[in-house]
Amino acid sequence: MTATPDLRSPQLASPDLLRSAFRRHAAGVAVITAQGAGGPVGFTATSLTSVSADPPMLSFGIGAGASSWPVISTADHVGVHVLGEHQRELAATFARSGADRFGAPTAWREGPEGVPVLDDVLVWLVCRIVGRVPAGDHRIVLAEVVLGDPAGTGRPLLYHQGRFNGLRD
Repeated sequence: MTATPDLRSPQLASPDLLRSAFRRHAAGVAVITAQGAGGPVGFTATSLTSVSADPPMLSFGIGAGASSWPVISTADHVGVHVLGEHQRELAATFARSGADRFGAPTAWREGPEGVPVLDDVLVWLVCRIVGRVPAGDHRIVLAEVVLGDPAGTGRPLLYHQGRFNGLRD
C-alpha cells in the first residue's frame, strides 16, 4: 500500500529534495576506472545507465569537482565494473575521498587499452568515451562498449537509503 501524495505541501526543487527522492530509488553499484599519467583513478557510481544496444553504449555521471574528473575528462577509455553484493567494502573504498583506491586489498590488473580492471566483479567492460555532456555540477559521460566479460557470479550490489545493500528474496 502506498501513501496518498499530499499535494498541499510540495517542496520546492532543491538539492536536498533530489537527494531525498533518490535515497528511495535503489540503484546498481558500479566502479568506473581510468588510467592517468599519475596512475589509475576510479570512483563508485550509481548512475550507470544503458543507452543504446546498437551500437552498445552506456552513460554515467561524475561530479565536475571529483578527484577522478581530470583524468576522465581527457581519457579515451574507461573501465566499467558492476559490483556484487560481496563487494560492499570495495564500493565504499572507491566512494571515500582520499582513499588509496588501488592499494591493498583492492585486486586489479591492467586490462585492454591500459584500463585498470578490477578482479572478482559481476561484469567488467572496457568502453571508448564518445562524449561528455555538462549537466549542472556534473558531467554525463557517454561511452561505447568495446569489450568485456559478463561471466562473474553472485548477486548485484545495490545502493538504497544511503547504504550499500544486497537483494532480498
